[in-house]
Amino acid sequence: MDLIKTIEESQRRTDLDSFKIGDTVRVHFKIVEGKTERIQVYEGLVICFKNAGVRRTFTVRKNSYGVGVERVFPMNSPRIAKIEVVRPGKVRRSKLYYIRDKVGKSAKIKELIVKKSDKVEK
Repeated sequence: MDLIKTIEESQRRTDLDSFKIGDTVRVHFKIVEGKTERIQVYEGLVICFKNAGVRRTFTVRKNSYGVGVERVFPMNSPRIAKIEVVRPGKVRRSKLYYIRDKVGKSAKIKELIVKKSDKVEK
C-alpha cells in the first residue's frame, strides 16, 4: 500500500496555480494530432472538483454558441500546460450543478473582490 502512495506522490504536480470552485479559468491543454502538437485554450467556470490525490479532476463549463459545454480535466495531467485564473468567483457551494439550469444573467457568479489590505506584501 505504501508503494502505491509513493508512486502517486511522485506523479503529483505542484507547479499549477491554485484555483477554487466558482473561478473563471483559462486551461491551456496540449492536443496531439498525428505528429503535431498544439495548445488549445478552454475558458469557463469551474463547477466542481472530484476525487482526491493524483486522481483529482475538475469540471469546467462554458457556453459555446448558446449551448452549454462541460469538460473534465485531470488535475495532475502532463497535458495541462498551465491554468490561469481569469476572474475569481464568490460562491457558497462546493458543487455548482445548478448553473446548468440557469440562463442569462441568473447564470452569473459574483466576482470576489480582493481588498488591498488582504494582500500580503513581501
